[in-house]
Amino acid sequence: MAECVDRYAEVVRAKASTGALAPASAEVYVRDVVTFAALAGEGRVLDDLTGEDVDEVLLRFARKPDERRRGARPAVAGGAPSQSAASQARFRRSVSAFFRHAVVAGWVQLNPMQAVTVRPKQRGGLRAERRALTVEQAEGLLGAARGLAEEPGSGGGVRRRPDQRTELRDGLVVLLLAAVGPRVSELTGANVEDFFVNGGTRYWRIFGKGGRTRDVPLPRPVAEVLDAYLAEGRGLLDRGREPKALLLSWRGRRLARGDVQGVIDRVLERVDGGRRRSVTPHGLRHTTATHLLAAATDMDAVRRVLGHADLSTLGRYRDELPGELEAAMRVHPLLGSVEGRRGG
Repeated sequence: MAECVDRYAEVVRAKASTGALAPASAEVYVRDVVTFAALAGEGRVLDDLTGEDVDEVLLRFARKPDERRRGARPAVAGGAPSQSAASQARFRRSVSAFFRHAVVAGWVQLNPMQAVTVRPKQRGGLRAERRALTVEQAEGLLGAARGLAEEPGSGGGVRRRPDQRTELRDGLVVLLLAAVGPRVSELTGANVEDFFVNGGTRYWRIFGKGGRTRDVPLPRPVAEVLDAYLAEGRGLLDRGREPKALLLSWRGRRLARGDVQGVIDRVLERVDGGRRRSVTPHGLRHTTATHLLAAATDMDAVRRVLGHADLSTLGRYRDELPGELEAAMRVHPLLGSVEGRRGG
């Protein structure tokens, strides 16, 4: 098992180096297959695995704690899975790709995925908790981000050397995630030159999946924090190692995907307890989609902001908001404001 995983990882990384596969996708494939081997047993013979063995691994993964969240706890026996349905589906796709390669390479005689019986409902189905923040929670997080950016010398109560201050950067990270909804790879891969002004409006040219690019206008509050970071914050962190990267660590390296959750958690600590709720970077992408659509923003415009090729994909990124149906029917596009007519 371990030998096959190592050889498969080499193949995947080779595809990424030649441009046949996005580096971020390659990273996910390798990580998932390494996890699969750990859950199945690295010392086992790959060709001995049956459909039942893979079923068991899929169920183990569903109960595996989500390590992106601080303090994550494993699900209790028989309880809701710790992994989201989307994570479980991604893991299954990665394992399927691994076994397809194993058949071609001659590592296995039969593909055990053909005998897998565990279905999505058994593996998790609906999400255990909503991903999108409510209006109050999102406003609390965005307010904390803007406050942090406006007080770069405070350090959130932590004393740092001037060249280690990340307040402006942290505020910008949260504002971009919550207001624009980029993928984490798009955020950490952003360069300074990707931001430009056209007609007095700040734009972010985002390089997304499948080689597609999109120009997204930034809301004025976000553009103001971006300009402040470029003028004051980034220079403090620049060590000359990453001349193009927008977001830098205090060591001067491009901010890594794994660092983004820590940034969000630090900003969350400044939010009032009543409006504070933990959230992942992908949860902020859900928040963007949910509230743009709830505000009756054109669906195609939301699709373009998020970088989806198909409108149907938006359904996965939209959560139901409390009271939104009632609010929609109070101001009906064909009847006008019902409450306003009562007063007349």
